[in-house]
Amino acid sequence: MMDKGIYRLIDANLNRSREGLRVVEEVARLYLNDENLSAKMKVIRHQISKIAIRFLDQDQLIKSRDSQKDVGAKGMRGLEKKREGLKGVVQANLIRAQEGLRVLEELGKLVNSKAGEEFKKLRFKVYSLEKKILIKL
Repeated sequence: MMDKGIYRLIDANLNRSREGLRVVEEVARLYLNDENLSAKMKVIRHQISKIAIRFLDQDQLIKSRDSQKDVGAKGMRGLEKKREGLKGVVQANLIRAQEGLRVLEELGKLVNSKAGEEFKKLRFKVYSLEKKILIKL
């Protein structure tokens, strides 16, 4: 059985990646009215979940979650407190998703090397979409 701490890290970064993508997806859909970009963000968000279901023990992920003891959950810090307009919101959430996917790529290798490879592919898709959405804002 995999270390509970590893699953806690993976669970947090699954959430971080999907949450960041969801914000960007909503901006593409409702602000830019860009069906294509919105759909691509949604597909990536769903692919994260599919990879998790395919390669990770879902019960372990939930059991490892301990948001009450998360030392980083207490209030916002620094740049997190402020955003420079909608473009800043989108940039911050793209970075959040990319960083989360990088963590998933590295830690996914500990569980299943294929998971790490799949998360890496998604990270590079997000890099490509970043350019497309930021140009439109």
